[in-house]
Amino acid sequence: MIPTRRGLLAALAAVGTLASLTACGGGSDSSGSSSGASSGTYTFWDPYPQLDASSAWGKLVTSCGTKAGVQIKRTPFDTTDLGNKALLAAQQGNAPDVMLVDNPVVSTLVEAGILNKTGDLGLDTTSIQKNIIGAGTLDGASYGVPIGANTLALYYNKKVLAAAHVDPASVKDWSSLTAALQKVKAAGGKGITFSAINTEEGSFQFLPWFWGAGGDLTKLDSAKGVAALSLWQQWVKDGYAPKDVLQNTQTTAWQEFATGDYAFGENGTWQLGNADKAGFAYGVINIPGQKGGSAPVPTGGEFVTVPVQKDSARYAVSKKIVTCLTSDANLLPTDTSLMYVAPTAAVQAEQVKRNPKLKPWVDAVASARGRTSGGLGTRYPAISQPMWTAVQAALSGSKSPQDALDTAQSSARKG
Repeated sequence: MIPTRRGLLAALAAVGTLASLTACGGGSDSSGSSSGASSGTYTFWDPYPQLDASSAWGKLVTSCGTKAGVQIKRTPFDTTDLGNKALLAAQQGNAPDVMLVDNPVVSTLVEAGILNKTGDLGLDTTSIQKNIIGAGTLDGASYGVPIGANTLALYYNKKVLAAAHVDPASVKDWSSLTAALQKVKAAGGKGITFSAINTEEGSFQFLPWFWGAGGDLTKLDSAKGVAALSLWQQWVKDGYAPKDVLQNTQTTAWQEFATGDYAFGENGTWQLGNADKAGFAYGVINIPGQKGGSAPVPTGGEFVTVPVQKDSARYAVSKKIVTCLTSDANLLPTDTSLMYVAPTAAVQAEQVKRNPKLKPWVDAVASARGRTSGGLGTRYPAISQPMWTAVQAALSGSKSPQDALDTAQSSARKG
């Protein structure tokens, strides 16, 4: 079914709200044309402008076209621009043949009617980890194949913890983590840094604590949600976390941790390469739940999708391209270079075998959730924005956690 103009306009508004939903950043924008090419040329859009044609990714895309018997015309866009470009192209009837999009945008594109179901295309997703593909699943049907996932955990500085006589293995829940931060501060160190900025990055980083308390995104103002926000507020108030978390992006939060002064830094899989270059010994632990165990963390990462075309005969080749890009043989080098956790158990096992430092990240992804999962779909942006606004209000001291989340719930309900 070709998308209606009304559906596309509504989706465009949603994608505008989703502008910064990516977990880790891309590069600068790159313009390009969409379909309308000859039958021997297939168009492909992705959010990796930092990876040119000579990169491993660029070469893989080209080779998958060759194996499918066609030439691929690849156009990379900045992640924040790709969703809007996709919707406009669909409105004009020239969407790309294959498109790689950030996972929270999938539901918006589905609601606009511009993505095909993987089942209708005959794509096999049975080996994909259920919670990873869940980010691209609506009403029981998946609309893309994930190339991998990234998520959040706690990096720790071994030297800072040792100076405070803190064993990282002792951090098992919120109370033990707070006790560790207290010891670090008492020893003259700095506690924890994270991103609480008033964008999706702030929501992305708050979600492990919100979910770790048992919070429900449809009930932001529950006692569980208030407990999570109270924890963050306490850390800032007591000096365990810096006040600049209110302005920190995930990049600037990482830069703080990389100074070597902080005991802990909440950040993502994509920082592993930078961690190895930081110049100090570090480790990684899962973000603890309020009462123990690993907190559910949000999944980041992209899905390979096939947009609706007027000429359905093109889908057979598009299927070959998607299958090539997401085969186990190609997922391993792709996810290794992107510092992603693969979406299948077989490739995850090989990743850990080659790089044991990925083990805690594989464990974290195992307990991760899609932000739009659980039937939220396009409702998520209308929940996330009030949530990050509440975080800002509570951490700045302008509102109590309860009042801030009461306001957030009221706004989310209207949205």
